[in-house]
Amino acid sequence: METIQDSVMSDGAASESPPAVSAQTRPSRVSLPPKGSCWYCDKPVDSVRRFCGKDCTDAFDEEAEYTR
Repeated sequence: METIQDSVMSDGAASESPPAVSAQTRPSRVSLPPKGSCWYCDKPVDSVRRFCGKDCTDAFDEEAEYTR
């Protein structure tokens, strides 16, 4: 009897790489240093957050996609 890992590795579909879209957008956003304000709209935020909300996060990602 083979292990789960062996059966997954032998499956052709499982060996494909994950979509590149999320890998390309995430590192650019995560690599931004927290600056005390939203990177998109400059609204004040705490010293840990980079964006004030999901709308600004999505808008930043969309803009980054078009400016490559």
